[in-house]
Amino acid sequence: VMVDGLGVGDVGNVVLRDRRHLSQDGLVIVVATVSADGQLLAGPDLVSRGFVYVRESEALMDEARRLVNSTIEQCADENVREWSAIKLRVRDNLSRLLYNRTKRSPMILPIIMEV
Repeated sequence: VMVDGLGVGDVGNVVLRDRRHLSQDGLVIVVATVSADGQLLAGPDLVSRGFVYVRESEALMDEARRLVNSTIEQCADENVREWSAIKLRVRDNLSRLLYNRTKRSPMILPIIMEV
């Protein structure tokens, strides 16, 4: 029986799985602003929590920024405008890079804003 806050046994398996994943591998949030035609206007900014200390991993984070930038540009060149498709590509490419460099798979949350 799981106790979470005021509830007893009301935490689902998905929530528990996400909490385990976050506790083991951490979280990387990607924030980018794009125009209506898909061109990158600001960012991408990466925020890491529980994954790597950013100041000690500048090279890795710079490489990750360049990868996200090129992924968003590639989506614009291929006329991919579906937000879920762009986020999926960013998540997949970044996940592959981070795993190859660190052998860890943080949870990746892409936030793409259109202006």
